[in-house]
Amino acid sequence: MSHGPGRYGDGRRRRIGLLGGSFNPAHHGHAHVARAALRSLGLDQVWLMVSPGNPLKPARGMAPFAERLASARRVADGVRVVAADIEQRLGSRYTHRTLSLLRRRFPRARFVLILGADNLVQLPRWQRWRQMLRHVPLAVLPRPGYSRTALRGQAASVLRHRRRRAASLLNSRWTAGAPWCFVPAAERAISATAIRAASRPLGPPIG
Repeated sequence: MSHGPGRYGDGRRRRIGLLGGSFNPAHHGHAHVARAALRSLGLDQVWLMVSPGNPLKPARGMAPFAERLASARRVADGVRVVAADIEQRLGSRYTHRTLSLLRRRFPRARFVLILGADNLVQLPRWQRWRQMLRHVPLAVLPRPGYSRTALRGQAASVLRHRRRRAASLLNSRWTAGAPWCFVPAAERAISATAIRAASRPLGPPIG
């Protein structure tokens, strides 16, 4: 039995967290975030959605999609944390379009978009971000150096009346836009940039 995203029209009732990213590469910090979201939000699964190409990130230095997907699979457990190539299969590079397609594909699932605090700061740069957050709840996790700025930023200000506690996020009813929460997870100062730097050869020995 597959524990992954499933086929079109999948009718299972599941609470699914969507953690998108370049995963260049995926690392244990991503797995930590996924597990924190599972616990705090009462989710059935978290999907590590590997982006075929982030419109806000330069292509230079980006590993091929297959390598990034493989790295996500290595840190996922394949049951509750699942690496997903669904954006590649849907032909989507924009989160608002991905969410719209997923809601049609999985009509009984309850999705939550999971972002790090650094992405909450950048959210106003995303295409159709306000429209997107009318329909899908948002969970924001701490990120070293960003959390305070994020909670005082434009997106948090626009969404301030829709903030809820993490434990009640998916039990909230709404009519004027989906709720959001800040998840009090432990911060981990592990960045994909640091992982890449550590994995590079250091050059020939001296002497």
